[in-house]
Amino acid sequence: MKPFSRSDRVSEHLRRTLSELLAKSVHDPRLDRVTVSGVDMAADLKLANVHFTVSGEDDARKHALAGFRSAKGFLKRELARRLGLRYMPELRFFYDASFDHGERIERIIHDLKRDDGSDHSAIG
Repeated sequence: MKPFSRSDRVSEHLRRTLSELLAKSVHDPRLDRVTVSGVDMAADLKLANVHFTVSGEDDARKHALAGFRSAKGFLKRELARRLGLRYMPELRFFYDASFDHGERIERIIHDLKRDDGSDHSAIG
């Protein structure tokens, strides 16, 4: 079994700390319904791609990205202070569409099951 790399450990620590900051210290209403789903850290620890989900309308994504842009300086300062890294990685924020994709697949399966049930009753 391969041990976790330093970048894996730092990315998970960054994800937990960022989630805590969003819940307790960031008071931007655009970030109220945001969940950090993951952080991909570069091997040299200079870049962190933060993936997030947000509940609500499609506009919620745009508002959340604007909220992250606005809070980026504060988040970097707080993360640097709490994580104790020599260099704070550059933060980039991306909407994680995997949950939307999963929900869409779930709806399709549900519709197929419903349609499949009605077809069998017509045949029998």
